[in-house]
Amino acid sequence: MTTPEPTPEPSHEPSRESTPEQPSAGRTPGGQAPAAPASADKVHRSPLGVASGIFLLLLAALFAGDAIARGEGRTPWLVLAALVLAVPLIVAFTIRPAVYANENRLRIRNPFRSITLPWASVADVRAGYSSEVFTQEGTKYQLWAIPVSLRQRKKAARSAARASQDDPHGRTSVTADVRNGASRFAPADKTIAELRELAEVHATAPGAQGEPQVRWAYEIVGPALAGLLLLVILLATG
Repeated sequence: MTTPEPTPEPSHEPSRESTPEQPSAGRTPGGQAPAAPASADKVHRSPLGVASGIFLLLLAALFAGDAIARGEGRTPWLVLAALVLAVPLIVAFTIRPAVYANENRLRIRNPFRSITLPWASVADVRAGYSSEVFTQEGTKYQLWAIPVSLRQRKKAARSAARASQDDPHGRTSVTADVRNGASRFAPADKTIAELRELAEVHATAPGAQGEPQVRWAYEIVGPALAGLLLLVILLATG
């Protein structure tokens, strides 16, 4: 008697032809490469401003602590109200100002406002008696974090003039710096030149498009107004 051969079971392994094509690594499902992330922010601050702010805060805390501990009657309350008013203002004008710049935008942190400017919206960055940025609509914003020192500017100009007189024919490495303008810049002017170059280079980049955005620093304005109101009430009811 002949035994029938067993029928092979159907294979459950998916066919190569029916397997959907997986997107290649590093590409989106649409076949386009993902957008490159923006570079890290370069931060510009005034070291002297930050140092003076810390000093003033320590000084205010010292005097306020002594007045609260030794004062009588309404004095501790008056000192406390003045401290609530003074601390936000000290922080606003010394520690808070900063300028953040990357390939996509310029972010300005002034005492009472924060301004975000995509490079496409920036028309010019210049330094006269103060550092300023102008938008395409003609609006001007000051850069509190980049103070202009006329004394440093004159010193840099004198140094460049002396270097050019040492070798008027441009044969030394010193005058090479003079020709490219680096040695005649004060620190604030160098920073402004860097920001202007960023604005010119990245103005047409896809990530640098958009409108200016302005936000009030309520974390500064709120406490300062509360301290002022408290101080006025205490003085009026005294």
